[in-house]
Amino acid sequence: MPTTSPTLRAVTLTALLFGVAACKEEGAVKVTGFTFEGNQAVTSAQLKQVLATQASSKLPWGTRQYFSREQFEADLKRIVAFYTDRGFPNARVTSFNAQLNEDQTAVKIDVTIDEGQPLQAERVVLEGFEGLPAEHRTTLDTSLPLKASQPLDRAILQASRETLLDELRDHGHPYASVRIGETPGSDDHQRVITFHAEPGPVARHGEIDISGNTSVSDNVVRRQLSFKPGDLYQLSKLRESQRRLYGLELFNFANVQPLQAEEKPTIVPTRVTVTEGKHRKVTFGVGYGTEEKARAEVDWRHVNFFGGARTAGVLARYSGLDGGVRLNFNQPYLFSPAYSLSLTGQVWHADEPAFDLETRGGRATVTRQFARGGGPILGRRPTMTLSLAYANEWESFSISNEALNDLTFRDELIALGLDPRFGTGTGQRSALLLDASRNMTDNLVDAKRGYLASVHMEKAGSILGGTYDYYELTGEGRYYLSVANKAVIAAQVRGGSIAADGDSDALVPFQKRYFLGGASNLRGWGRFEVSPLSGGGLPIGGTTFMNFSAELRVPVWSALGGVIFLDGGNVWTDSWDFNLSDLRYDVGPGLRYTTPIGPLRVDLGYQLNPLPGLLVNGKEQTRRFRFHFSFGQAF
Repeated sequence: MPTTSPTLRAVTLTALLFGVAACKEEGAVKVTGFTFEGNQAVTSAQLKQVLATQASSKLPWGTRQYFSREQFEADLKRIVAFYTDRGFPNARVTSFNAQLNEDQTAVKIDVTIDEGQPLQAERVVLEGFEGLPAEHRTTLDTSLPLKASQPLDRAILQASRETLLDELRDHGHPYASVRIGETPGSDDHQRVITFHAEPGPVARHGEIDISGNTSVSDNVVRRQLSFKPGDLYQLSKLRESQRRLYGLELFNFANVQPLQAEEKPTIVPTRVTVTEGKHRKVTFGVGYGTEEKARAEVDWRHVNFFGGARTAGVLARYSGLDGGVRLNFNQPYLFSPAYSLSLTGQVWHADEPAFDLETRGGRATVTRQFARGGGPILGRRPTMTLSLAYANEWESFSISNEALNDLTFRDELIALGLDPRFGTGTGQRSALLLDASRNMTDNLVDAKRGYLASVHMEKAGSILGGTYDYYELTGEGRYYLSVANKAVIAAQVRGGSIAADGDSDALVPFQKRYFLGGASNLRGWGRFEVSPLSGGGLPIGGTTFMNFSAELRVPVWSALGGVIFLDGGNVWTDSWDFNLSDLRYDVGPGLRYTTPIGPLRVDLGYQLNPLPGLLVNGKEQTRRFRFHFSFGQAF
């Protein structure tokens, strides 16, 4: 149905409605399909988000959508306006086609669009930003949302302006303004975009007014602020202070707001407004996964314990993998807001496929957090964490019955210091643990861009005492890349080794050995199924491991997403023996359903090169695939 003018469109639509529904009321024709042709720069999903006319759900219980002439007429105008805002001023709807079913109760609509040639940014010029540090100016030139040769998307133009404003406000200019100028380029479809800044006076932070707190002292609030009166005004410091206040978990609401006067003084006072939440909190959790089976936990916490924003808590947990009771105490301010102290005591049980472990004891951890105002030009703030812990725990463990019945494993049980009749052992672990991490991801639960890197070092025994004497080094890297704001490419690499100055079988506890396989690494195998095998075919762990995973995550429908993954890795017997030519691989598909507490995950992994001689549940492996169900992304 060609539509070359508004009048013809109106006549055509009126004829359509009257012809379809001579005896029907308006809104009786169901829309069963709504598609687009000719759209290249804009996806159909983006168009549908701004239109009133929608297709009915294909599910029997889904929402039904009905055709409305007024809505569709307005949608044709919305399409043109949508393209204009994105730099396509010549875009137009050239035609649409409406196909009715035989009884004239449903219609499928197809709209054809001619996008036309876009207006592009030939050059992007920055004026008035000479007062910024040279390195920040260089970063701005390459990190602005608006790039040369891009269509003049109005949303991107405004985002670039806000980015520049934030950068000025982060360098002592709270009253800065940025004006956008547009001049002709080398041809009719090119424009030179100029961002002209008027920085205004340099200002400093002034007095700080705190309101809304009742049982939490002003001192607790002030020490969380990352600025003090007299410091150079920085917008990122206000944002960082607000983040720190929320991090205390004392407040339901926290706002750090500069107070600006009409005269634009060089001293900017600040108002901090908070609303306290409940100081005693109880959370309950239940769940199910293919590895942990049923899970239930209760977490009781008292924030502002004896004042000072301290936190004390008790966690009780039970699942098919682990359970027990853990007491914890956290002092968030140790010498400065950047340092914190945590104390943990626990009675905990782990039930892994290869061993059972009972742990009693505790640890003390000092954590130092580093955060710099990477601010607007980086889009997100990197966070670095460094922690040093001392652990003193009494451990009692036993080997699985399958391993105990494997006579080929008897000599190794003796070497491990275990009773070969019962496969049991006990020991005291006294160790120092050092952990460092840098997190540049955009979301801790479901990252879509950025990276994470972490290193773990552990030293037990020697002058620390205890039964064991070993050192361990492991590392992990993750990378997330968003593709067209839809798909996500995710990659992970992990590796590490544990060694001893002497007989590692005697000085390294069995439960510290490495195993792979399961929902979070080699998904073609079950939990702990990939490692060196005993002579009888049972996984017995190793002292060196490496694994990697790569995923392509794509949206499917609404909150449902799909995944294609490739995993690889292995575990080796000797310390620091990375044999990368001997890796196990698996591939498979998965589904993700987004929930408020994280993605619900289902994966099906298929082994590309099975592990020869592997016994599963006492029998030789008969299938090369594994099914995994759990919460949260694999990494």
